[in-house]
Order: sequence, then C-alpha cells, then structure tokens
Amino acid sequence: MTARVGEQLSDCCAPGCHCDERMVSLEGGVKLRVVSFAPPRQTNNPTVLFVAGWITQMAAWQTVLREMTNDFEVVYVETREKISSEMPAVAADYSVRAIGNDLVALVDGGDSLPGRYVMFGSSLGATAIVDCFAALRRKPEALVLVGPNAVFRVPKIWKMIVTLFYPGFYALIKPSVKWYLKTFRLDVHSDKAQYDKYCRALDAADPWKLKKAVLAVSTYEIWGKLGCVTRPALLVTASKDVMHEPENLKKIAAGLPNVTVVDLETNKVAHSERVVAEMRKFLSAVLGKM
Repeated sequence: MTARVGEQLSDCCAPGCHCDERMVSLEGGVKLRVVSFAPPRQTNNPTVLFVAGWITQMAAWQTVLREMTNDFEVVYVETREKISSEMPAVAADYSVRAIGNDLVALVDGGDSLPGRYVMFGSSLGATAIVDCFAALRRKPEALVLVGPNAVFRVPKIWKMIVTLFYPGFYALIKPSVKWYLKTFRLDVHSDKAQYDKYCRALDAADPWKLKKAVLAVSTYEIWGKLGCVTRPALLVTASKDVMHEPENLKKIAAGLPNVTVVDLETNKVAHSERVVAEMRKFLSAVLGKM
C-alpha cells in the first residue's frame, strides 16, 4: 500500500480489515485513487461505494469508516479534484458532471463493485451521486446522502480573485479563505470541529486543481436532477450546519421521490458512528434484515 504521508489506512478501518489501494485509470488520462476495505468477517450486506466531499481527506471520515467497515465492504473513491488524482495537464474538467461521469465509469465499466451495492456520499460527493444517477446502467440498491450541496456559493469578489490569482501564490490567499469560512460560512460556536476539518483540507489541497474546481462548480444547481433518483434515499441533514444550507436540504428532500430524512444537527455528529447506525436502520427498512 502507498498511503500518503500522515495517513495510515489501518487507522481508517475496523480491526482485522483487509485494505487494498490502487490507482484506477479512466477515459482521458484520468487516474483516481480507490481504496477497498474488506470487513473482518463476510456478511450479506451490500458493498458501499463511498464518495467524500470536496477536497476532503479520508481522515475526516476516520470514525465513520472504522464503524462501517465492521460489517460492510467499502470502496472509497477519491474524486478528481483531490490531490491524489492524476489529471491531464490540459483542459482538465472539475465540474460536477465530470465527477459524476467518473463514478459511472467506475460502476459500469470495471470490477470495482461486484454484486449489490449502495452509494454513500457527502457534500460534493453526494451531489455528484445525484447528478450521475440517471446515467448509471447498474443502479445502486439505495443511496445515503450526507448534506449534499444544492449549489456552490462563490461570491463575485471571490470568483474574480480565484480567476486572477496564480496558484503558486496559494499560501498567501489561504488565510483569507479560512477567515471567510469562519466568519461567513460556518457556525464555529456550534461545531468548531467542522472548521478545523476544512482548514486541514485546504492545507492539503492542490492549488492548481482547486482553482479550476472552484470555477467549475460555481454555476451548478442540483434541482433538475432530483426527480431522476428512483431508488430509496436516506438524506442526512445537520440543521446547525449553515455551510450546507438547511433550507436547501429541505428543498432537496421535497424533490427526491423516495426519501427518508434524519437530522443529526451538527456536521460533527454527521461524521460520527451515528450516521452508520442511521444507515444500518435505513437499509434494513428498505432492503430487509441485514
């Protein structure tokens, strides 16, 4: 295994799990990091295709993965905007559609997901799952969507700064980005852990990819995709997480044809063992005893 510095795969799974890490080649010269976790004992549970949020590090989901891999095989995909991806030097596309197309290619074009599977996504990962659902030939049994983004708010002034700034100077602009998140986009009093998590993600991000990714998602809206989701979906919200806009999550819930909603109040709880317990309860209800 070639885990990155500061990341131990054994810290992100249940004791006794088998871990396998590889780079998967997709069309156009794209290569994505995929990590598979096999639980210590075989079960009849579906495989979980796990798609984390925008530039999120695996360590942010360490607690959830430790619990989930007790009895689920997990295929953890790092999407193309993350530092681990290998992208063509020219005209790399970091849009939600491109990220979703990668998921379709992984599901329908390879052997990453043998048998039954469910899709688990957070933030941008959840948005990409919804966006690509109609294009999947092999549909998942169900979806678990943790705080999907309906839109990606990039104020005009920040869009102008991102357009003009040279990624090599990222270290100079990064403190301002953190200040903006802390001051205008996050409730640090209710959930300081969320701010700390985003700071670590920004510190680890690839500034060249980050610039293109910000511009690529800045005009996106999810609304036209919700009605295409024909499988049962668990929508995990966090009413105190202003970053993921609780009012938009209510609209997403209203637009999904077959949805169960659970409010875990804070982003911290939505990244805890509680979300796995809610997933197990939901899957047992829609798929039968597990």
